[in-house]
Amino acid sequence: MPKNTSTAPGKGRGIAIGAAVLVAALLLGVFSYTATKPGSDQAEGGKDSPVADVSADPQNGVYPELEKLARRDAGDKLAQGKADAPVVLVEYADFKCGFCGKFARDTEPGLVQKYVDNGTLRIEWRNFPIFGAESEAAARAAWAAGQQGRFWQFHAAAYADGAKEKGFAKDRLTALAKTAGVDDLDRFTEDVDSAAAKKAVAKDTEEAYKLGATSTPSFLVNGRPLAGAQPAETFEQAIEEAAAKRDDKK
Repeated sequence: MPKNTSTAPGKGRGIAIGAAVLVAALLLGVFSYTATKPGSDQAEGGKDSPVADVSADPQNGVYPELEKLARRDAGDKLAQGKADAPVVLVEYADFKCGFCGKFARDTEPGLVQKYVDNGTLRIEWRNFPIFGAESEAAARAAWAAGQQGRFWQFHAAAYADGAKEKGFAKDRLTALAKTAGVDDLDRFTEDVDSAAAKKAVAKDTEEAYKLGATSTPSFLVNGRPLAGAQPAETFEQAIEEAAAKRDDKK
């Protein structure tokens, strides 16, 4: 497990519960990989690094403890796909993460078309802001957009080419909300700074750190850990294997 050496504000919570993270990670044997950290050019998807520096452990299997983290809440505004879909992909991501953007633009749409639309897959988002104050603000803004049913539209706008480079200051978040089709911008602004938004983001972040996740994006596919901007084929294989296991149990 890579040590947390970043001093970015978003990592403070991880340092505070570092011992618990290490114990959980060692017990569950998950997220055994070498990944980029906040503060590096690679971590934010620099031009010199087109793919994540990830060495995923091919021996990683399915962990029942992790499979239980799929919330399967039909009212979850930060999820798409049927609540009872046989496979759930949980994504822990940051809107300032270049590799998260790569996944959102290049891989996720294909997974939605191939697996979500036919009822095989459900995707559940978890805010995991580890790149500082703007990451935290963008996470709360995404949650706020979700309260008006526009999370995935905000997600698309925030991960569009060039969006990250413009930053996520307050005026940019409002502009992204407009692009996403959020109707009530006054409510959006209030929700962004609300205690409910902060609590929701903190809940997701705590969950990621307790898993032992130290970088973004990190994923669970029915309890099987995957890390980094893996090729689409990696996700497709994991999804199809998970679906087949569910069919075998019927």
